[in-house]
Amino acid sequence: MERIYFKIEIDAPKEKVWDILLGETTYPLWTQVFAEGSRVVTTWEKGTKALFLGAKDEGMVSKIADHIPNEFISIQHLGFYKDGVEDYDSEEVKKWGNAFENYKISTKEDGKSLLSVEMDTTEEYKSYFEESWPKALEKVRELAEG
Repeated sequence: MERIYFKIEIDAPKEKVWDILLGETTYPLWTQVFAEGSRVVTTWEKGTKALFLGAKDEGMVSKIADHIPNEFISIQHLGFYKDGVEDYDSEEVKKWGNAFENYKISTKEDGKSLLSVEMDTTEEYKSYFEESWPKALEKVRELAEG
């Protein structure tokens, strides 16, 4: 597994950017880059479960590994979710199980926010994420600055 990194400057307060990232109505807007109908079922509290789902109610089952509001969130991906079943043991899950996706946000000297994302991926999905993440982060910027 390899860790890949992305970042973007956003001309908005970090609290607003954070609300865009995790907001019930805004999360589906910026994550549609990854999956049409994207949504999340979680409280975002440290230690809680998170279901990252697409339009067909299938996706990933994860855990919020850490959460410092307006600063940092770490998501640990544990398995797949399909037809109401959580899969932690399939061969596909074993390739990437326990992958992390981390978000950090800080305020720069000029008052802009710097949003950084790092995530673990397999070679199979690396090019997909390298193409998709910049589009998703651009959408976050558009929502926060708009």
